[in-house]
Amino acid sequence: METGSPEETGTPGAELVWRGLRPALMRVRRLLVVVWAAALAVVTGLLLGLLVGPPWAAFALVPVAGAAWCWRLVGRNWRSWRYAERADDLLISRGVLWREETVVPYGRMQLVEVTSGPLERRFGLATVQLHTAAAATDATIPGLDPAEAERLRDRLTELGEARSAGL
Repeated sequence: METGSPEETGTPGAELVWRGLRPALMRVRRLLVVVWAAALAVVTGLLLGLLVGPPWAAFALVPVAGAAWCWRLVGRNWRSWRYAERADDLLISRGVLWREETVVPYGRMQLVEVTSGPLERRFGLATVQLHTAAAATDATIPGLDPAEAERLRDRLTELGEARSAGL
């Protein structure tokens, strides 16, 4: 967890507490990279070996090299994701080359949902998706512990109702 300076929180004396994603998300994404790269390498090797000639089957190593590169990128991308709850809004920060920070005011939230597909459930993960009136500010936080996702959903829903009632 990282903390920000009081100036970043918008309230003097308060510290911004950034929360990261679970390492299981990185494992799931890396598993997918390996599975897809292996399938692509086998298909490439077989097709080129049978249709063009055995020496061309060496091009099956290209997907393996791509998987090695993606392995590193998945780790960098995973480390870039974080979120923080402030008094009036939720911050979501992500991105390696192009940093993107989304600020979702609690009063603008219309729907907060928690989803978990079969692979996510297998690895104990859940995703929180926030919907607002403006589609551009819809935000997603993947790779959360299911209990944390439910806590966040309940808290955001409660704060959203309180803020929208005050408008």
